[in-house]
Amino acid sequence: MIVDQLAVEVLSDPVALGAAAAAAAAESLRRTIEERGAARLILAAAPSQTQTLAALSVAEGIDWSKVQAFHMDEYVGLPVDAEQRFGLWLRRHFTTPAPLTVFDREGGADPEAEAARYAGLVSAEPIDVVLAGIGVNGHLAFNDPPADFGTTDIVQVVALDQTSRRQQVDEGLFARLDDVPTHAWTLTVPCLLSAREIFCMVSGMAKRVAVRRTLRGPVDPDVPASVLRTHSRARLFVDREAFGDE
Repeated sequence: MIVDQLAVEVLSDPVALGAAAAAAAAESLRRTIEERGAARLILAAAPSQTQTLAALSVAEGIDWSKVQAFHMDEYVGLPVDAEQRFGLWLRRHFTTPAPLTVFDREGGADPEAEAARYAGLVSAEPIDVVLAGIGVNGHLAFNDPPADFGTTDIVQVVALDQTSRRQQVDEGLFARLDDVPTHAWTLTVPCLLSAREIFCMVSGMAKRVAVRRTLRGPVDPDVPASVLRTHSRARLFVDREAFGDE
C-alpha cells in the first residue's frame, strides 16, 4: 500500500520483516556503490532493528569497506564503555559492520561541541541510505514530539520525554527509569529526510498506536514519523502485530 508517498509493506513477523527490509537495503547499497564508488549509511540502534541488521550483515555483494556508517542518536552522559551506548550496541548486532563513526568517542564530551563535530562529519557528503525505526511515541531517532520539521541543524542536543525514557526500560536496555539519561544527541528530522532512500522497520504490539498515527491523520510534528509520508523514496516495513487491523 502507499500512504501519500510512503510505501508500506506488511510482513508476518519480525524475521520476515528483517529479511525483506535487509534485501531492499542491500540492493540500494550495492547500486549506490556501483554508481558512486561508495555509500553513506545512517543506522538506528534498537531491538526493533536486530533482524534487519542481522540479515543485512550477511547480504551478498556489498563491499563494506566502501560504506561509511553513522548512528543516528546517542545518550549524553553515559560512560564510553556503557553497554547501553548505541555505538556499542551496533557493534554487537551488526556483525559485519561498515566502518562506524560514533558520537562522543572518548566519553565526557561537551554536548554542544560534540553536536557540532558530529554534524560536520555527517554533512560532509550526501547521505544515501537511512535505516530507521519508530518509537512508541512516534519519534524518529530521538526527535520526540513535537518534532522540529524546519530546523537547519544537523544534530541537536535534546531532552528526552518520559515516554522515550520509559521505552528504554520496557525494552530491557535499562533496569530503572532513573537509570536512563535525560538528554541525547540526535540527527534532526531534516537531516534524516535528506537521505536518498529511507527504510523504516517497526515490529511488535507496543508500536501499534504509533504506526496507526504515522499512517492516519495529518503529517504532524506531534507524530514525528508521519513526516516519512513526504519522502519520495521511503519505505515502511511493519509486522502484523504492529500494523494491526489497519
